[in-house]
Amino acid sequence: MTERGCQGPLRRREFLRVGTLALGGLTLPDLLRHRAHAGQGIPTTSVILFWMWGGPSQLETYDMKPQAPPEYRGPLSPIQTNVPGLDICEYLPLQAQMADKFSIIRSLHHEMASHNDGSIEVLTGKTPRVADPTSTAKSEHPDFGMIASYARGGRPDGMPQYIGLQRAPFMTMPNYLGVSHKAFETGDPSKTDWAPQNLTLVTGLDNGRLDDRKSLVRQFDRFRRDLDFGRSLAGVDEFRSAAFQMLTSPAVAQAFDLHGEDPKLRDRYGRHRWGQSCLLARRLAEAGTAVINIDATAPNDTTKHFSWDDHAGAFHLDYAQRERLPQMDQALSALVQDLHDRGLEQQVLVIACGEFGRTPRVTYAPKNFSDQPGVGRDHWPQAFSAFIAGGGLRMGQVVGATTARSEYPIQNPVTPQDLLATVYRHLGIDPQRNVNDFAGRPIPILPAGKPIAQLI
Repeated sequence: MTERGCQGPLRRREFLRVGTLALGGLTLPDLLRHRAHAGQGIPTTSVILFWMWGGPSQLETYDMKPQAPPEYRGPLSPIQTNVPGLDICEYLPLQAQMADKFSIIRSLHHEMASHNDGSIEVLTGKTPRVADPTSTAKSEHPDFGMIASYARGGRPDGMPQYIGLQRAPFMTMPNYLGVSHKAFETGDPSKTDWAPQNLTLVTGLDNGRLDDRKSLVRQFDRFRRDLDFGRSLAGVDEFRSAAFQMLTSPAVAQAFDLHGEDPKLRDRYGRHRWGQSCLLARRLAEAGTAVINIDATAPNDTTKHFSWDDHAGAFHLDYAQRERLPQMDQALSALVQDLHDRGLEQQVLVIACGEFGRTPRVTYAPKNFSDQPGVGRDHWPQAFSAFIAGGGLRMGQVVGATTARSEYPIQNPVTPQDLLATVYRHLGIDPQRNVNDFAGRPIPILPAGKPIAQLI
């Protein structure tokens, strides 16, 4: 294996170890067929989702209620932004200076009160048939990133259409679309030793031997046989050729190379996990990836006290001030400004949200519940907020409103289906299009919902 044709510090041999490759992601007949159908007309728009799994509190971020009683308004205070009437949390000062470049949706709502069910609702637009309070459910339908991968097909340069930065949502499954449309996962790009060889797709392949072409072919063929379950294998040589094309693509390698960025820009994003993930997301969107999902669960190596799942004992003033909110503020504000600086604010849509909000009334823990102050909030899908920027949408406004205690929407209620309809509109995908399930039954991409009129 030669290194000829590779640019920069990333060698071809290093890149081949990846699952960027993840030949599982290429279940070949489908990928090549989509590539052939796509031709030269693949859209260039992208969506970056800052996925705040765990359920961020609307009352400590974007829908603060300073006039409510203390047991509702919580410990934090609002600050004014550069858009009159759009106030946000005091620990988001960088966003406050650029509120004209984003909008806030305050009236999102649904009825799924457990983490996985709520995530499935928001990411797929399909309501789970049976509620699962244990938060172990997996989706029956693919999420919007998988749909985008399926609808757009493979890119000629081998760039994946769906990427999970750090990891992809673990509760959504491609099911009837096929495993080739799962997200590629990158690991943590803020680590000093991070490189694209960490990029994997769960396939069962022995990634440590992927620089051996003969071993690669054997593994690939074995995996393909397991995956196809009797499907036609016509054209497999062509598919194998396309697989190697993606693995050796300088364009793909370059998109993942953060070393090419100005160190000052990397500092502006923040050298933490969320900051470097947002920077890498911008590079991947610029390179043509349709959907980039940033796992915004834990900004540091440990998940203790960094989840957005703020039950009693998990949320306290010092924690919000020192860690989570400032890192999220730095990463998102740098991403939005960088997109504007590069003229990408029409091409790239940025969304930050979780699967639901938190209870309007603060809960208090028993004294022995935690070593942290015992204040928090429980799950609340009936009202929550989302940050949205770019995509050629109308910015600098608030969409919807909730009651005086942020209990329910009282103006312009928005469903997850409406949010996804807005996403699909940006991606150039018809949400009324059907996809056949395993039994050949037509399943609509989105069963309901319309693009959010106030943003268009």
